[in-house]
Amino acid sequence: MDEIQQSKGERTRQAIIEAANGLFLEQGYAATSMRQVADRAGLALGGIYNHFTNKEAIFRELIHDRHPYRQILPIMLSTPADNAETFVRSAAQAMVSELGKRPDFIRLMMIELVEFNGRNMPKIIEHVLPEVIPLIQKFSDQKGQLRKLPPFVFFRAFIGLFFSYYITEMMIASTPIALNQNNALDHFIDIFLHGILADQDRS
Repeated sequence: MDEIQQSKGERTRQAIIEAANGLFLEQGYAATSMRQVADRAGLALGGIYNHFTNKEAIFRELIHDRHPYRQILPIMLSTPADNAETFVRSAAQAMVSELGKRPDFIRLMMIELVEFNGRNMPKIIEHVLPEVIPLIQKFSDQKGQLRKLPPFVFFRAFIGLFFSYYITEMMIASTPIALNQNNALDHFIDIFLHGILADQDRS
C-alpha cells in the first residue's frame, strides 16, 4: 500500500512539475499563479501544497530536474582525451550540441538569473559537483599541456565561454551578422585554447 501511495504521489509531483514548466515557458514565472499550475495539473489548489510549499519550490525542483548536465556530462566524459586540444574541441562541440537540443532549459536559466538573481544555483551546483569532479580531473590529467592554473578555473572558463557562445548564437541567429559567422564555434575553441593576442613569435 505504501509503495502504491508513493508511486501515486510521485506521479502527482511530476504532473505539477510538467504543468509549471509549460506555464513558466509560455507566460513567464511572475505571471504564473499556483492556481494556474494546479488547474493544468488537474488538482485542487489545496492539493498542490501537499507537494510544494510555494511556487519557488516548484521552480527550484524544476530547474534541477531539467538541468541538462545528465546528458552533457556523460558525453563530455567519453570524449577523446589524447591531448588537451582534442579533448577541448570534442567536449565543446558536445556541450553546444546538447544545449541546442534544450532551448527550454536556457529559458528557465534566464528566469533563474533575472527573477532570482541566481540564488537557486548554489544548491544545484552543490548537488551536481560530485558528478562534475571526474570532468575536472580530465583537465588535471593534461599535465604539461596546460598552464599552471587550478583545474576548476579551466572548467569554469570552459563552461562560461561555450555557454556564452550558445547564448550569443541565439541572439544573432536571425540577424545579418549571422551570415558572417562561419565556423564561429571553431573560432571560440581557438580563443579558449590560444587566447586572442597574436603570436609575437610569428609576427
